[in-house]
Amino acid sequence: MTHSTIKKLEDHYKEILELLGEDPDREGLVKTPARVVKAMQFLTKGYQENPADILNSARFTEEYQQMVLVKDIEMYSLCEHHMLPFYGKAHVAYIPNGFITGVSKIVRVVETYARRLQVQERLTVQIRDCIQDTLNPMGVAVVIEAEHMCMQIRGVQKQNSKLVTSAFTGAFLKDVRTREEFMHLLH
Repeated sequence: MTHSTIKKLEDHYKEILELLGEDPDREGLVKTPARVVKAMQFLTKGYQENPADILNSARFTEEYQQMVLVKDIEMYSLCEHHMLPFYGKAHVAYIPNGFITGVSKIVRVVETYARRLQVQERLTVQIRDCIQDTLNPMGVAVVIEAEHMCMQIRGVQKQNSKLVTSAFTGAFLKDVRTREEFMHLLH
């Protein structure tokens, strides 16, 4: 992000504070616009990363053809409707078809897509499609379980609600036993 972009964002956040009825020159708020810009840069850093490049950076030829599952991946994102956090766990599996990737690369793909303004449904599909398109496995399964602060601290204010989304390709979509094995391994 350029210096001029950062400055513009700081000015906008300062104006937001004023419009909310706050004094942006108050001691506790003087540095708030700069802090918010830094926080937003971190929370949306996924726009600067290419998830396919991440997978390809550790792509290895391997004849393993059983399920590879990375579960309980911590995930934090921002709801694009309210710009409030949603957070939870992603579970990602694939069945290699000649290629595997580093386990940390799966985690980084989740992180890259999560660090964008999102809806959970799209996030789930983006992770699935990236792995399918990049590694061409026999199948991909993605399940995300998340709590949405836009529903917890405003609106309906339901504290214990979770949204669960899933997306499958290949063997996970066509073979009930493969999908059942995946779901069994999650619990």
